[in-house]
Amino acid sequence: MSVETIDSESLRRAMVDQLADDHVDKGLTLRPEVEAAMRTVPRELFTPGLPPQEAYENRAVITKRRGEENISSVSAPFLIAEMLGQAADALGGLKGRHVLEIGSGGYNASLLRELVGAAGSVTTVDIDSEVTDRAVACLKAAGYDDVKVVCADAEHPVDPGRRYDLIIVTAGAWDIPPAWCEQLTDSGVLVVPLRTFGMTRSWALRRAGVGLVSVSERQCGFVPVQGDGAYDVQYVDVADGVHLRLDEGQSLASQGLEGLLVTPRQEAWAGVSLPPPTVLADLDLWLATRIAAAGQEFVVLTAQDAAISSGVVAPSWRFGTPAVLHDGTLAYRSELRWTGDAFDLGAYAHGPDASAAAAAAGRMVEHMRDWVNAGCPAPALHVLPAQTPDGDLPAGTALDKRHSRIVLAFTTDGREP
Repeated sequence: MSVETIDSESLRRAMVDQLADDHVDKGLTLRPEVEAAMRTVPRELFTPGLPPQEAYENRAVITKRRGEENISSVSAPFLIAEMLGQAADALGGLKGRHVLEIGSGGYNASLLRELVGAAGSVTTVDIDSEVTDRAVACLKAAGYDDVKVVCADAEHPVDPGRRYDLIIVTAGAWDIPPAWCEQLTDSGVLVVPLRTFGMTRSWALRRAGVGLVSVSERQCGFVPVQGDGAYDVQYVDVADGVHLRLDEGQSLASQGLEGLLVTPRQEAWAGVSLPPPTVLADLDLWLATRIAAAGQEFVVLTAQDAAISSGVVAPSWRFGTPAVLHDGTLAYRSELRWTGDAFDLGAYAHGPDASAAAAAAGRMVEHMRDWVNAGCPAPALHVLPAQTPDGDLPAGTALDKRHSRIVLAFTTDGREP
């Protein structure tokens, strides 16, 4: 056995040990079969050209770019493990299952091949022939050449008439096309990184009548779906390195935003003391629904490192912080304030009228308190056909997309708060 092989095995063991620890920190459990698969598949064979040390880092590896845009990647190990866990939990295990993966790279398909076993099957599809050619070569090198690789636009049926126990999407989707539902078995599960209110979550969805309903969700980020299912994200500049991300058909004029962040910062705090495992991704979706229900403009603030280090903004997460723009005032969820091992939630606001900005920060913090007082409820997602009448929608906040009417609600022990 070569030194390089020994090093790769050692790196793989260390990576999976870290994933197990990360799951514990998040209050999750790394399923034994997922752990075994990740200890078996040589990730470095799916990241050719990278040193093994980089292949086993807990981050995504970008494999193709178009200009400044990332269009293909090998996903971060922690996210792969969480999504495979979502799928296995929802189906009660993957052994013997027939799986369609949408968005190919080879590594995830090889893990799925380990999980489904000899009685199962894996088909992986991508719209880009360069990506599928690369996946074929990597899968063959790793010994998984029984994975079926298809080059096609998965917005449409991949193999008309065939149905799958699991469809797992490894690209960021804005909607759920009818083909995905049609290709699921009656008890099948769809795991998809779906964007709602400009924020992406990996949802595990089961059939429920004519639609789908979620059984779990995780925070995530992916390169966007291409082809007929693509949907452009719009950005509006607020300051150098600070942008507002728009979605769901929003439009926003940039006039009046320049200089907004140089006005004095107002702040408000919820006065709560929360433990680190608290899932703040759930809070972000709660804020989106409450701000939208109030008739205000919910947006997502993104910031570059330089804008944060210089003190221009101090967001909760630079890649996507909930924000509200109303009457010339911008408020957003702030960085956390820690006291010992617990943290408080806050909001920062800017605007030409200091009292209006202070009130905006206070309103956002009030939504946060409501979430905490409701027991930090988790979101539930319902997906129904686009033609569903309003009267047939479940309670919650509805979003209309191309093919679907999506309803976001919140539950505590299975009840609406």
